[in-house]
Amino acid sequence: MQQKIVMKVHMSCPKCRTKALKVVAAAKGVNFVGLSGESKDMLVVIGDGVDAVKLTNSLRKKVGQTDIISFAEVKARLD
Repeated sequence: MQQKIVMKVHMSCPKCRTKALKVVAAAKGVNFVGLSGESKDMLVVIGDGVDAVKLTNSLRKKVGQTDIISFAEVKARLD
């Protein structure tokens, strides 16, 4: 089951943004990581069996204030 998690992360500088992307990309089960929002402060994570709470806590420790905005199941595409 693929999940889509959107998180708002307080990233004050480009170095913080890079650090946040590295933390999320290293998490188990993550297939896609992207930035969204006007000021690029939202992280979009798509993956299989990603633990949103552990990911949020990890981001809070290493980057700063993080909030889960949405959590949804992604429908499988038929290619």
